[in-house]
Amino acid sequence: MAPKAQKGKKPSGKKKPKPLPDTEEEEPLNMESMGHPEIYPLVLTTKTQEIFNCRIDEDVTDEVPYKLIKKEDIFEDLQNRAAVSDFHPVKKIVREYPGDELLLVYDKDFKYGLNFYLIATEEGKENYLNPPELPPEEQEENKELIPEDIYIYHPPLSKPWVSLGSEKEIEEESVKESTKQITYMISRKRNQFGAPITFSDQNASSAKDAYIECTAYPDKNFTLKKLEKDIGMQVIPHIKDISTQTRCVEIALQQNEIMNTFIEDWRCLAEEEGAFGDKTDTHLKEYQSFTDLHSTTEKKITCISWHPVIYGLIAVSVAVRLSFEDRVHLSGKLLLQPSLILFWSFSDPIHPQLMLESPEDIFCFQFCPTDPNIIAGGCINGQIVLWDITAHADRIENIKASGRSKKVALKPMFLLEPESNKESIFIRHCAVSSIESGHKKIITDIQWLPDTFEINRMGFVYENRNGICCQLATCSADCTICFWDIRPQKPLTPQPTEKKKEESIEIPFDVPSTFLHLDLSWKPLAKIKLSKGETSLDHCPTKISLTEDHLLYKTQDKILAQTKSLKAGETSPYHNLEGGMTDHLKPLEDFCTKFFVGTEEGEVIYTDWKLERDPDTGRFMTKKPVNLYTVHDGFVHTVQRSPFYNDIVLTIGGWNVAIWKEGVMTGPLLQSCCAPKMYTSGHWSLTRPGVFYIGREDGYIDIWDLLEKTHEPALSQNICITMITYIKPWTFSPKQQFIAIADYYGTLHILEIPWTLSHPSVNEIASVNYYFEREVKHLEYVEQRKIIRDQEKKEMDLEMEKKKVKTYQKSKEQAEAELKMEYESYLELEKTTLINLGLAKVTEKVSYMDLI
Repeated sequence: MAPKAQKGKKPSGKKKPKPLPDTEEEEPLNMESMGHPEIYPLVLTTKTQEIFNCRIDEDVTDEVPYKLIKKEDIFEDLQNRAAVSDFHPVKKIVREYPGDELLLVYDKDFKYGLNFYLIATEEGKENYLNPPELPPEEQEENKELIPEDIYIYHPPLSKPWVSLGSEKEIEEESVKESTKQITYMISRKRNQFGAPITFSDQNASSAKDAYIECTAYPDKNFTLKKLEKDIGMQVIPHIKDISTQTRCVEIALQQNEIMNTFIEDWRCLAEEEGAFGDKTDTHLKEYQSFTDLHSTTEKKITCISWHPVIYGLIAVSVAVRLSFEDRVHLSGKLLLQPSLILFWSFSDPIHPQLMLESPEDIFCFQFCPTDPNIIAGGCINGQIVLWDITAHADRIENIKASGRSKKVALKPMFLLEPESNKESIFIRHCAVSSIESGHKKIITDIQWLPDTFEINRMGFVYENRNGICCQLATCSADCTICFWDIRPQKPLTPQPTEKKKEESIEIPFDVPSTFLHLDLSWKPLAKIKLSKGETSLDHCPTKISLTEDHLLYKTQDKILAQTKSLKAGETSPYHNLEGGMTDHLKPLEDFCTKFFVGTEEGEVIYTDWKLERDPDTGRFMTKKPVNLYTVHDGFVHTVQRSPFYNDIVLTIGGWNVAIWKEGVMTGPLLQSCCAPKMYTSGHWSLTRPGVFYIGREDGYIDIWDLLEKTHEPALSQNICITMITYIKPWTFSPKQQFIAIADYYGTLHILEIPWTLSHPSVNEIASVNYYFEREVKHLEYVEQRKIIRDQEKKEMDLEMEKKKVKTYQKSKEQAEAELKMEYESYLELEKTTLINLGLAKVTEKVSYMDLI
């Protein structure tokens, strides 16, 4: 038995061969029957030849057909590859060999049956390398003894099969699939089975689901190398063009008379840098990135929201990267993993500052506009979750106070001590909605209603006397839009005090009691379904845009004032909601209750959330959509009003983008053509009215500037290697702006927006507004021309009908004349036949009726 090697120790210095394991020895092939017992044939594969540098026709040739191999190299190969090694059959021979180097000879003519053979004795090696010289007489005798052209047949002997490592070589040379197979699942609703199908010609760029991308790609197998190239050259003399200006002094004097020499050049230079059309410094610059290194599962970022008050603090929601089928299959394991919203700070890119726990993965969330410590989120299972982080406000405020720099444009903004804020805090949710009464599928969008109004169960608008945001709007894949109120609804019957005491006792110590009255019993205030008309089907909303959602960008000052009042000792109004909803409120007249909705099928709907009474049943029902447009060839993931124009809405879905104006019913002001890659997210610029950002599935971001180009992006920049899932810009200061971009692999990229894309020109708002008004006039002109063309078409159709009637009448008269001529010829033939038969005379006028 060979001694066992000690574990946990590394050999130092020169490598020593490790002892081989005591495995069952195989009997090597021996040439003793042929008179050479020291020779052992071997088969060396291409891999083994490369390892020992004995490649045929390169390292071993006809002139030098041998190679000296060290004994320790063979032991190392046996230790690494074990039975796969080609020296495994002669392992015992190598071990018992007395010398340090063995002689390996290339058997070109397969004299011993294989391509190589090993000489296992020192004497045989010496005789091969230095053959003894024979006397001339013995050489002549040997020549005489060698028979010429005599072939002796030796029948093959059956031998046991010996593995020489060919299985691994076959496996390496076999063809395997290297690309992942693509799986397509095609489904159709049951109620659409057997429906009639019509085919027609249509424009692929404008019709839905008609765009199929077949892009070309370079194939290395068909790449041709240029071997020869003919270039013609001609030698010409150098040409030099020299000109002189003799009137420069006179022109300079004239310029001094015309221009104002006392103007402040530096101030004018700073104003001109921000003008549109300036091509300098237009790319987004990487500022920081965040990745959750402690997560054990692969997750993607589903939503981003900057903290409204604390600059440099950003929250993201993450979800597991699984399809619906995989999520159902792994539902048991997913229950053991927490669903979180992570709070990242510029001061610590590794450790999240806060972690909000949720019962299921969050796909959308939003800070409360009137209190940033209140957060609402929508889950994948259709529930709404509420958090209250007021107890941890001091901790994140300290992050801002210690991390913010005085000169934000020149230095890093957040500089914290390395040992502070390393432990992440998990915060449980305060309340979750009732799963029976709420949405049945994933919530795709959630928005707080502004604090200027509130609605009742019928959708009527009233004044908001509380002065805080108390209502939410959500849309889901279950084809419903719900409105929620966080205030307790007044019960019909008073509850006993004993039950209230029991409920107060069951509150966990780490959960605030802010929304305890809503937990597991929260029901929607109103529910809207977008019907498809005569059918029983409904539209599936994905994003909504309310009337005043653009005001959420301009509430920082109000939030700061409320935060200061809370610090002064006042109680948050959200901690005193026991009063419930007010009964007597003043209705708001002339309030627009219409809003935009994007659907899963690429439609943009303009509808009303106010309910109307059905004249037949007397029940309140959702109104029919005011307008419905199908302009996108994929689900709509962005429906957003402009921060500068209340009636301008941006929608992005599929492979194109559209801009709408509220009140214009003829169509979008701008509709782009199909992009090379599918769009996945988008957002307006917060400081430039004509700029918006769009993320693509290939990791690029398209930057549109309407003052530079309206038919294509002004700039495309690569951000990551995978799909961009969300985009959210934010203004840190007038001199510094950031944009947060999330990708499918769960990385949050923070990029700094350059001066050109963040500072508008002097008249940019007026210029963009003029562009929108011009497009409105263009749509009106097109609509008028369409009406005129329709009228002209009707007149042309009427003229064609008249011509057809005249042609029909004329052809009828001709047909009657031809029939009369044929009848007369028939009568003449009848008369001639009767005369020939002798039944009538020539002078008589006999007809067929007379004969009858």
